[in-house]
Amino acid sequence: MVSSCQSDGDKNDGGQANGLEKVTYAVSNEVFTNPERGFMHTWQVNSEGAAITAASLNNLKKENVSLILRLYYLEKFKTTPLSQTQLDLIKTDFTRLREAGFKCVLRFAYTDAQDGSDASVAVISGHLDQLKPILEENKDVIAFVQAGFVGAWGEWYYTTNQLTTPANKKLILDKLLESFPKEVKIQVRTPKIKQDFVATTTAMDATVGYGTSNTARLGFHNDCFMASVDDYGTYTNVTADKTYISNEALYVPTGGETCPPTDVPTASCSIAEKEMTLLKWTYLNLDYYGPVLQEWRNNNCFADFERKLGYRLSVASSSIKKEVALNSSLEFNALINNSGFAPVYNSKNAFLILRATTGGTLYKKKLNFDVRKVVPKVTFDLKESVSLSGVPAGTYELLLKIEDSSSKLEDRPDYCIRFANTGTWEAATGFNKLSQTVIIK
Repeated sequence: MVSSCQSDGDKNDGGQANGLEKVTYAVSNEVFTNPERGFMHTWQVNSEGAAITAASLNNLKKENVSLILRLYYLEKFKTTPLSQTQLDLIKTDFTRLREAGFKCVLRFAYTDAQDGSDASVAVISGHLDQLKPILEENKDVIAFVQAGFVGAWGEWYYTTNQLTTPANKKLILDKLLESFPKEVKIQVRTPKIKQDFVATTTAMDATVGYGTSNTARLGFHNDCFMASVDDYGTYTNVTADKTYISNEALYVPTGGETCPPTDVPTASCSIAEKEMTLLKWTYLNLDYYGPVLQEWRNNNCFADFERKLGYRLSVASSSIKKEVALNSSLEFNALINNSGFAPVYNSKNAFLILRATTGGTLYKKKLNFDVRKVVPKVTFDLKESVSLSGVPAGTYELLLKIEDSSSKLEDRPDYCIRFANTGTWEAATGFNKLSQTVIIK
């Protein structure tokens, strides 16, 4: 038997078949924060308005929130370039998000009134040219982008500048894809918008989905989730469109908000669970629509959705050889599950950490492991041969770290993925303890 990695005193059923040390792990039911997923708040700000404050962000930590929707209204700039004051506001927000350990879903719009006016394609294009260097500099704290800019609330429906003609939609999407860094995924309001743009109704497969082509960068946001038979026009052919999103959402994110139900009952726990499972929901607005969220609180499924929105990874077991020779390789095997609604969408760097049991010296060994491929309900078999070159003889504990791909964030535990296992997370380091030790001889 090996020593337990659980805090409740249960023993792991460790085994030493074939000279391998196997550890199994208990799954945790705790609600906790992970990057780029979960319930989020929507914070909108008018032109040249007040920046996000550190205090307001720190308050969100008590709610296990890691994400906000930052919606910039550009109502003062419908016919003119963005002012330096406006650009500085956006830069300040990004800095404060980073300092506090958050990311944002980003959206821009010109009006919050159904009968309000938006801007021309030329003005939108000019604004994106102004924003481009800021977006590149701050892509590390942009989780996803909602296409925005068009019509009331940036929701691609009501428009005073004919922005929803096929030609103009294409111009705007091309400009968005060009202006945002290629690592950033852009969510469009309906599946038809993407299908028209990529000229197919066939969902992409893994060969495309894990790349950075335009097709691989376009996801979906639904701002009237479960609110009518077709979600207020989100779907053209409901069954086909949902199947399409379900398949696409192995690679691109879906998220958004609920709204007042019309001709359908308020979404029950079971209906919401079924829909979010099918459509692989990653984030959901906490601020709208209140009665739907209250329904879930009243029926005790809200905390379950806190756990399941986005990804929720856990290690089922790991196996290693207990003793290995100096300068050889360590064969590392782990089974990883995802009990969340969705996969991870942004690339991460994964490391096996060897930490000396005497002195605590760390050796970080990069893995080929692509965490995006741990999809819901399919056990992922991680098998890697890890070179031990440069690691001196001694005894080492093993830890797994999934860190942000940005060099600005890689050392920040707030941006590391925490596994849903009991007693494995190290908040100070962002490491997940494997309760395995290896002796290098």
